[in-house]
Amino acid sequence: MVEEVGGVRVYVTDTEVVDELGAVDLISQAVYDHDATWVALEADLLGDEFFDLRTGRAGAITQKFVQYGVGFAVVGDLTDRLAKSEPLRDWVRESNRGRSVVFVPELDELADRLQGR
Repeated sequence: MVEEVGGVRVYVTDTEVVDELGAVDLISQAVYDHDATWVALEADLLGDEFFDLRTGRAGAITQKFVQYGVGFAVVGDLTDRLAKSEPLRDWVRESNRGRSVVFVPELDELADRLQGR
């Protein structure tokens, strides 16, 4: 489903993404099938390894979005995960300061983040 969020076309999907190939497939769907410039995905669809930064999965997946110039929003409550990992807290905080990858508790909050982008 595509939504206009803060004036930006966002492809909101329930597709599980657990590796780089899945990320590239999702990016292709968003851009070519839905003319979207951002993808929003529920955090649970990324799997536990995404949030264990030692695996490198988060970096590999988010790098594909950056590489292809498609914004990536991870949607969901990460409170428990953030409480258990200082590196994850740091990465989420830094990502939210940037322009390519954001973490938001709910899709409604994404509009605020996308204003002016």
